[in-house]
Amino acid sequence: MRTYRFSVVIERDKDGYFAFCPELQGCYTQGDTYEEVLENIKDAIRLHVLDRLESGEEIPQVDSISLTSLEVAV
Repeated sequence: MRTYRFSVVIERDKDGYFAFCPELQGCYTQGDTYEEVLENIKDAIRLHVLDRLESGEEIPQVDSISLTSLEVAV
């Protein structure tokens, strides 16, 4: 069994939480709580990677991940 590391972005709004994995296009989920969305994105990533491995596709890996927040005046 191999272990992979992916970045995950989790956003919160009035309806709950939304998570996605930037390295895996189309890999996203939602949940009512932070804990739920975290478990859901783990499952989504696992299924996405298994599908890619079965199809013989490459699993993208990044060396460095940087996340920042900035303000933009309009």
